[in-house]
Amino acid sequence: MVWSRALDLDGIVVANDETAGDDMQKMALKMAVPSGLKVIIKSLQGAIDLLSDPRAEKMKLFVLVRTVGDAVKLAEKLPDIKYVNIGNVGKAVEGQKHTFTQFVMLTDEEIESLRQLVKLYPETALQNLPDNKKLLATDELKKL
Repeated sequence: MVWSRALDLDGIVVANDETAGDDMQKMALKMAVPSGLKVIIKSLQGAIDLLSDPRAEKMKLFVLVRTVGDAVKLAEKLPDIKYVNIGNVGKAVEGQKHTFTQFVMLTDEEIESLRQLVKLYPETALQNLPDNKKLLATDELKKL
């Protein structure tokens, strides 16, 4: 909700294969979205197809993925993303994690995905909420 207000969004796209196939998760997500804001829940490939449509270019869309690896898959297929942000990551992935911020904890595999992501989008940031300090992922990766 905070991001939707800060960015004056037209809609939110949830790109996740598991969620796209789970009616309960879809219903819960749609209930959590502020009224008047459209939410579209698609598989990862479905989201890529949707976001590749020229009509999507005219809209302010906030795209949510579950993992950094999923963000890489989107970034590889969508060359015109305006802003890539990693925030509130770490709960969906099991294993030993490295803490970058209070809200970004990544496994070794996710760190490798983040390295791939910053090659595609060097300005990738770590920022949980709009009023939090924006940290460049490239700077944070250098600290490892």
